Amino acid sequence: MEIVENTLEDDLETVLERPLCCFLGTASSDGHPRVSPLWYCWEDGAVWIIADGVGKTYTDRVRRRPETSLAIVDFDPRAGLVHHVGMRGRSTIEPFDEGRAHRLLERYLGPEREQWDPRFTALDPDRWRFVRFEPDTVVARDQSFAPSLDG
Repeated sequence: MEIVENTLEDDLETVLERPLCCFLGTASSDGHPRVSPLWYCWEDGAVWIIADGVGKTYTDRVRRRPETSLAIVDFDPRAGLVHHVGMRGRSTIEPFDEGRAHRLLERYLGPEREQWDPRFTALDPDRWRFVRFEPDTVVARDQSFAPSLDG
């Protein structure tokens, strides 16, 4: 992974560990760009995205054209915070992994599994997959500004 630019005050790992949405950029069969906001975790030098393998077209797009891009943005207009991480790389569809799914979902839903939304407590491994995004290049920018909103 080549870091082309990094102006973040925090190290890249710290930003990637925040429970933010990532935006996966893929190309449709007609070549038009598509973006999907998704939950992710950063492990083993890759972004892992939990993927519903039934009825979601982004997994089909990844299979057809693995060249993908990904953006993660931490934005708080009241604090003037804008941290942006943009990546280009390749994605693959990987089998469901219960341990990784639990770690990923815990980031967003909390440590108490019994309090999770029921849709996420018993994922069917025949239905769910992972998109594994491996970055080739990364641009990480602190684009924060002096806030002007009250509060």
